[in-house]
Amino acid sequence: MRHRVAGLTLSRTSAHRQALFSNLVAALLTHEKIRTTDAKAKETRRLAERTITWARRVGDVLTKKADRRTSEEAARVVHAVRMARRVCRDRGAVLKLFDELAPRYLARRGGYTRIVKLGQRPGDAAPMSLLELIPDEGGPAPKGPDTSEAKGKPGKGSAKAAGSETAGTSAKAPKAKKAAGTDEKAGAKKPAKPAKSK
Repeated sequence: MRHRVAGLTLSRTSAHRQALFSNLVAALLTHEKIRTTDAKAKETRRLAERTITWARRVGDVLTKKADRRTSEEAARVVHAVRMARRVCRDRGAVLKLFDELAPRYLARRGGYTRIVKLGQRPGDAAPMSLLELIPDEGGPAPKGPDTSEAKGKPGKGSAKAAGSETAGTSAKAPKAKKAAGTDEKAGAKKPAKPAKSK
């Protein structure tokens, strides 16, 4: 009987399972989204949320400079880093966790990840999921392609903003006509069926 036994075995030894989940959590923290099976995603979410919570709890201390922290605050940070390293053994992922992700989730009390079902894997029909970190609306913006707009470099978003009034309306009008034209053709090909009378 498996009463009060938490976690999944996934037909692996404990060392293999521990390494698997450590690598999955590291990949999630590094890339902020991973594609894996449903069972692995659900178990990885448990560990990742716990790890992010360790970093978030010392987020107020992390905002201070290292030389401004008291010895007690420094000890809290060291302890939190060690607890996060128990789950995620990748140094780069833990650094990103404490530098970027912890400040992002300061106001959030859990629920840092989301699982999106993707369907079945072609080879063995295993149910697949996308496990991703939720972008925080209130915190600092994540580093990514949006930084090019802030610097003034031309990108997809800035081109839309520059010509939204003139080019945007004229580009939408032909699409609307095209859509209307396809509806008329579809109506001409398939006449409505007469109702049967009894």
